[in-house]
Amino acid sequence: MEWVILSLTSAFFLATSDALAKKAVVDQNEYLVAWFRLLFTLPILILMLLLVPWPKLDYVFYQAFFIALPIELITVILYIKALKLSPLSLSMPFLALTPVFLIAVSFIVLGEKVSFMGGSGIFLIAAGSYLLNIHGLKRGLFEPFRAIWKERGSLFMICVALLYSITSSLGKMAIEHSSPLFFAASYFIALNIAFVPIALFRGRGDLKTFMQKKRYRNLFAPGICYAFMVITHMSAMQLTKVAYMVSIKRTSLLMAVLYGYFMLREENIRSRLLGAVLMFVGFVLVVTAK
Repeated sequence: MEWVILSLTSAFFLATSDALAKKAVVDQNEYLVAWFRLLFTLPILILMLLLVPWPKLDYVFYQAFFIALPIELITVILYIKALKLSPLSLSMPFLALTPVFLIAVSFIVLGEKVSFMGGSGIFLIAAGSYLLNIHGLKRGLFEPFRAIWKERGSLFMICVALLYSITSSLGKMAIEHSSPLFFAASYFIALNIAFVPIALFRGRGDLKTFMQKKRYRNLFAPGICYAFMVITHMSAMQLTKVAYMVSIKRTSLLMAVLYGYFMLREENIRSRLLGAVLMFVGFVLVVTAK
């Protein structure tokens, strides 16, 4: 069950990073926020790249790496746009689709098949994740779906969920032809470099104020947590089917609800109880599946 512990640890670091970033940064340029959170992963990732053994790399690794990288970059941009264009209640529920997409995508890319029990668990976790994010909607459970054609942010988040399933599968392929720690470090260092011109272009009007008022300091802790999320994510991916790993990692949404209640004093935690129960049942099914 090492992969379960690593997946839950990855979920914890992701939820912690998101909660700290949300608490620390209000009304800031979203591209600068995303950039500096990535930048603060570099000390840990560069140190790890210097310390871990470098595996012998083959054509499959480079193919997976360089196909996944531009897709990951597009995913970061679409995610930022989705959060900016639409209310969280109408966009975030669609992140629950990633493990569902992975059932098909991981089979196509990696040849991985999930069992009936595992697939059932994935759908329950996805359903629970969806329910966690739709509290307070006046028009019922399906309002996010009805809003798809009106809210571009919702469409962007569906694309994010699909693209995440592709990059996760390609990441698993790259890991199988290198090592988890080497891939984690090299991939996210490359992502940092690739994101620099985008952040400088999209954040150029706010960069001077951002630096002068030292607002970047609020993103140091989120960045460090994000680095540990990456490390545990890649380490877990090597040990199990990618659809299972990502579905367990989606418990970060449940952890985020708890952070919102205890740290940010957000309400509506009781209305999310059903989503939490579904996620727990799905969790049990996934971790006991073959």
